[in-house]
Amino acid sequence: MAGCVARRALAVGSRWWSRSLTGARGPRPLCSAGGAGAFPPAATTTTRRHLSSRNRPEGKVLETVGVFEVPKQNGKYETGQLFLHSVFGYRGVVLFPWQARLYDRDVASTAPEKAENPAGHGSKEVKGKTHTYYQVLIDARDCPHISQRSQTEAVTFLANHDDSRALYAIPGLDYVSHEDILPYTSTDQVPIQHELFERFLLYDQTKAPPFVARETLRAWQEKNHPWLELSDVHRETTENIRVTVIPFYMGMREAQNSHVYWWRYCIRLENLDSDVVQLRERHWRIFSLSGTLETVRGRGVVGREPVLSKEQPAFQYSSHVSLQASSGHMW
Repeated sequence: MAGCVARRALAVGSRWWSRSLTGARGPRPLCSAGGAGAFPPAATTTTRRHLSSRNRPEGKVLETVGVFEVPKQNGKYETGQLFLHSVFGYRGVVLFPWQARLYDRDVASTAPEKAENPAGHGSKEVKGKTHTYYQVLIDARDCPHISQRSQTEAVTFLANHDDSRALYAIPGLDYVSHEDILPYTSTDQVPIQHELFERFLLYDQTKAPPFVARETLRAWQEKNHPWLELSDVHRETTENIRVTVIPFYMGMREAQNSHVYWWRYCIRLENLDSDVVQLRERHWRIFSLSGTLETVRGRGVVGREPVLSKEQPAFQYSSHVSLQASSGHMW
């Protein structure tokens, strides 16, 4: 059982998610230029080789938007780097990096397992290692093509009012792991369509990449740092289903003379096998250090029962949880 310790001690486990995935034999969707395959219409000349005329939607034409660069094995990408997402295929641009601690339970550990925790599950001792993630903008033209596999309004914030539980989202904002970046260059001065692109980035042909941060981006990052910060990432594979979980602390609010602590969590499911599987149900056990234990069960997640196939192996979504104490655990 994976018990994942995160910032402010929120823990998220992945075992129940893996067990909720059941085999689903059925027709597999074909790759298409419309974004259902490995890459969206943002295909470069190199990308075209992955898309044949027989699975291209009627009337759709691939267009060249740039030239691939060699992915970085060492070091990190700079602000303004254009890229294709290696899993979801959308075009994006890097705003700034985050240095997170990755707790990978697929990596063998010689440490003994911890004793049972108060909620009734064991927790494998795992040492975190530094891993680079990036805050990015998603090209608005690609959002319709990935909306069934990845939420494009997943980064949410609590309203500024201390007594408000209202949430607001920034569309087209995402977190991307270093290995998911496929860098490319473009001669277009506005290669990404997003309402924040020109507010955050300035074209400078003397730089590489030729987009530099404006003062508005630096001010926005500093102001929202506590709610944007990505500090811990948890990963585990069970029966060829890899689950990656990222928790975010959102803040505390007053409710009926008590404190309520809000969290956002992002979950990514990846099918590493050739068999087709479908997520049919969810089963959460949520323990707060105030002493409460809650069980949540239901069909699918966020109103969907995603199918993970060889052509579309991943699904990513975000949700929220509130605790009566400043720390707790989820399985």
